Amino acid sequence: MTDKVEVVESVKSRGGPVVSPRQRAYNGLRYLVMTLLALFFIFPIVLMITASLKPEQQLLRDMSSIRAFLPVGDISLDNYRGVFERVNAWRFIFNSVFVTSMIVAFGLFVNSLAAFALSRLKWKGAPFVLAMLIATLIIPADAVVIPLLLLVSKLPRIDWSSFEIVTSWQSTYIVQIVPFIASAIFIFLLYSYFQTIPRELDEAARIDGASWWQIYRKIILPLSTPILGTVAILTFLGAWNMYLWPVLTVPDGNLRPVMTAVAAFQQLDPARGEMLAYLTMITLPVLAFFLSLQRVFIESIASQGLKG
Repeated sequence: MTDKVEVVESVKSRGGPVVSPRQRAYNGLRYLVMTLLALFFIFPIVLMITASLKPEQQLLRDMSSIRAFLPVGDISLDNYRGVFERVNAWRFIFNSVFVTSMIVAFGLFVNSLAAFALSRLKWKGAPFVLAMLIATLIIPADAVVIPLLLLVSKLPRIDWSSFEIVTSWQSTYIVQIVPFIASAIFIFLLYSYFQTIPRELDEAARIDGASWWQIYRKIILPLSTPILGTVAILTFLGAWNMYLWPVLTVPDGNLRPVMTAVAAFQQLDPARGEMLAYLTMITLPVLAFFLSLQRVFIESIASQGLKG
């Protein structure tokens, strides 16, 4: 007993934390559970990537052992070459990258500007507009597909090939981008975050002669990096995984995104390795985008948790 007291006093004298055996066991169990959960979610991705590098026969043999998760054996990029030989994969990827980038860029600007107007500016009707935005969240997205489809089929646009006005947005990039720029849920998320920023900053900036545009650009946006990153990730996921809307509005296959091409690729009866190679190609951009904004995404969750 005396030895234990001396050890504790020695640790305290060095300024180190005293961790009880029960606390160490709890921390070890928590880390074990977190590791198992991480492996549970990462294993399908690892299996998909490694299987996409293997020929058909080896892929089937390895599925019955741990070799399915290891890049061993006859590893090559033949499955990826097979994808490009069957379909114009670069075109589908370009379409998705372009459409998604436009939705994310314009969406961040429009949604943050709307949230700024609702949260920082004082104008009549702001509470009513906010209430209407929140009310739209209960409407299922599928319920407005047909009315929106009828609307975009009657909207005019310029046909740049002939410089004529055409009365339809179908089979264009516009119909895949414009309807998804503004989002009620993202406006509400940004509004909620902007409400936590002290209004004294606005008042000080106004006294110094700053305009509302300068306050939005130089004060609000720099302080809102975590929520902007979160909105960017969620917008990216929604736009990248879009399927139903392009199927209805873009009959031209050359303008369709990658998700609609999955069904077309399956109809060509590809090998399993080629299918996994195509799925890997459309999954890696999502992982790369998330990892690039992972820090601000975690900061957003942590800050919201602390404020709650």
